[in-house]
Amino acid sequence: MSSTSTSGGTNGTTITTSEDVFQPPLTQAFHFSSGNPRIEEIQGVMHLYSNTVSTLPVGRKPLVCVLDVPNHMTYADFCQFSGSFLQHILEMRIVRNDGVEDRYSILIRFGDQEFADNFYQHFNGKRFSSLEVEICCILFTVDVQYTGSIERAQTSPASSTEQPTCPVCLERLDQDMGGILTTICNHSFHCSCISKWTDSSCPVCRYCQQQPENSTCFVCKTSENLWICVICGFVGCGRYKEGHAIRHWTETQHCYSLELETQRVWNYVEDNYVHRLIQSKTDGKLVELNSHCVHTSKNCGSCDCNADFGISETLLNSKVEAIVKEYNDLLRSQLESQKVYFESLLLEVKDETENEISKAVQKSVSLKLQKMQAQLQKCVEEKKFLDDINENLMKNQEMWKAKILAIEERERKALQMKDEKIKNMEEQIRDLMAHIETEKIIEQLPASSEIKDGTVLPIPMQSSSKNNSKRATNTNNKRRG
Repeated sequence: MSSTSTSGGTNGTTITTSEDVFQPPLTQAFHFSSGNPRIEEIQGVMHLYSNTVSTLPVGRKPLVCVLDVPNHMTYADFCQFSGSFLQHILEMRIVRNDGVEDRYSILIRFGDQEFADNFYQHFNGKRFSSLEVEICCILFTVDVQYTGSIERAQTSPASSTEQPTCPVCLERLDQDMGGILTTICNHSFHCSCISKWTDSSCPVCRYCQQQPENSTCFVCKTSENLWICVICGFVGCGRYKEGHAIRHWTETQHCYSLELETQRVWNYVEDNYVHRLIQSKTDGKLVELNSHCVHTSKNCGSCDCNADFGISETLLNSKVEAIVKEYNDLLRSQLESQKVYFESLLLEVKDETENEISKAVQKSVSLKLQKMQAQLQKCVEEKKFLDDINENLMKNQEMWKAKILAIEERERKALQMKDEKIKNMEEQIRDLMAHIETEKIIEQLPASSEIKDGTVLPIPMQSSSKNNSKRATNTNNKRRG
């Protein structure tokens, strides 16, 4: 069985909480506080779903918590970061987690679960700004319980009663009309009104969410027995801690150091406070430089009050002049030593810079030389590879030349044999033609006893060719005639 209740702050703004709610196993508790610590501080506990849940938790409410918002991000910056979801927000409450001074958290209640889910999916894990490394961490809220309040001072009746209007626009703080933002000091405003505020302070009480940082030792980070050098501003711990202040004096010769707790200046050279110059000679107490005896009206005889006032004033002025001169001499000596110290630092920096430049030049030259050597080695390897290829090509060229010569010789011999064969065939054809022509001539001649028993002899090649040419000429002439 569950029941709901509302808890309010100093200004009467409310946020819905639940009691006797079933706690899921994957939850974690965060202790928080809100309010102005000088007036009234409210403390409570937030029960949030663990960030180990990969999906949206079952049984969630339209109430989320934005954890670890950096202090330098103002309320107006967060309203601008929320963007279009701002009109769906019913209430925002700024709280501070216990033990975390440089960050704060924001409880946001939406009017619908869908908008809460969309807000979680859109902004969870997203950077607050592209120039920063902080990311937005959002967890669904199970329960918010207020454990009590601590009153630091007597509050006015106006602060303990409900404020129905916005201090900026003087309109009513109606949750149904728009979002309400409750700052860390428990003053409530409209989100549209507070978004116009430029700094991180409250427009009503001027309480600032960014608290001043405590001074610590530059070396060991302790906050007790601190001394600050009046020459360079170095903050170090005293000799009863780690002694970093006196160690700074031995390294830099800055002999004057101010104690932050008592605001007294110590001289390491004389090993005494500097205000010894204006100590009273009678009782050794610290007195104002231009003060006079308080017993002048009573004519006491226990001090120098009955002396002539002009002589006392002259002595006092001479003492003041001596003190001023001594201070000037000390300041001059400190400035000279500071000048020498900084000149030595400049020389060291110059030497270190020259050494770094020479090392950088040597490194760059060596790198360039290595690159050139690598390129040269690569070129040599390529040249060797090309030489091998060229040698192989030359060998192949000589081999192919020999093959070409052999082929040409074979072709020449084949042509020669072909010509001889053609010549022989022509002679045979000529003889055959002569034989045929002779037979034709013999057949055409009348039978005669002279050639009856004759023998046909072969005609020489030249004479046969001449006869053939004459015969061809006679044939051509007959055709023309």
